[in-house]
Amino acid sequence: MTFSNLDKLWTRGKEFLGSEYAILGGAMSWISESQLVSATSNAGGFGVIGSGAMPVDVLAEEIKKTQKLTNKPFGVNLITMRPDLDDLIKVCAEYKVSHVVLAGGLPPAGSIKQIKDYGGKVICFAPALVLAKRLIRNGADALIIEGSEAGGHIGPVVTSILAQEILPVIKEVPIFVAGGIGRGETAVNYLKLGASGVQLGTLLAATEESIAHENFKKAFLKAQARDALSTIQLDPQFPVIPVRTIANKGTQEFLNTQKQAIENFKSGKQTQEEAQLSIERYWVGALKKAVIDGDTENGSVMAGQVIGMVKEVLPISTVINNMCEQAEEFLKGYDK
Repeated sequence: MTFSNLDKLWTRGKEFLGSEYAILGGAMSWISESQLVSATSNAGGFGVIGSGAMPVDVLAEEIKKTQKLTNKPFGVNLITMRPDLDDLIKVCAEYKVSHVVLAGGLPPAGSIKQIKDYGGKVICFAPALVLAKRLIRNGADALIIEGSEAGGHIGPVVTSILAQEILPVIKEVPIFVAGGIGRGETAVNYLKLGASGVQLGTLLAATEESIAHENFKKAFLKAQARDALSTIQLDPQFPVIPVRTIANKGTQEFLNTQKQAIENFKSGKQTQEEAQLSIERYWVGALKKAVIDGDTENGSVMAGQVIGMVKEVLPISTVINNMCEQAEEFLKGYDK
């Protein structure tokens, strides 16, 4: 389907991604696997594999499965804190992954170079203007600015502020906006401000193609925006990146995990590094418990505040098409 007015706004993003629409799929651990990623790309968006804690060989298999399901471009999200980051990049190079998203911290300049040397395009998250400028100097080909309304691990600043801080200033590379985008009209406003495209996560997590457990999807349909809360850090000596998730018993368990880790450190049972690691590992198991096992009471139901707008389980193509139609209709009267 053609959206002529919208196409004029996100041409740069479409050309950069090589997709029909400049809509990135957010990389969600356990959810953004071959089925969801290929469906996103086949629907005209740009799917991104969430590698999370995948071992190198598992990532290789996931890339191969995705390539069998789509002939459209897609990307891979890699966590910069992984000790095997170089090996993960080598896998992306071996299978000619066109775009690599580096997340979870400031990416090493060497990793950016490693990706660009094999011909891949590098996308990085920019949580502030000063870091956006630094990432571009280090070779990033595009940026994602994601506000605290988003699901999963989040920063402290809302999307609307990040957009106003960064979009009018950074022109060198395409910028994709994420967090709190539930309708096409919102996407248009960011595109008008200078964005090249948007990223969707929560809207795709409960689609028909998502492998998430039925209970996980039902939790999305029942939730309101106010139910998706960010977690609390108990001790500045043990910093944790806030996680936005639907409040449940699992949220309380995360507080208990922090308390236990702090006690273990103070009593000498664990080093500070070991205690910190036990806190960080909590979400890996908790997310799997909710997404795969369907335990939405004790697991982590990560979701952005836009969850209140998820009213039914739809095909990904419908979600993307609805957003484009809303944007196109809005644009028809935008300048009147």
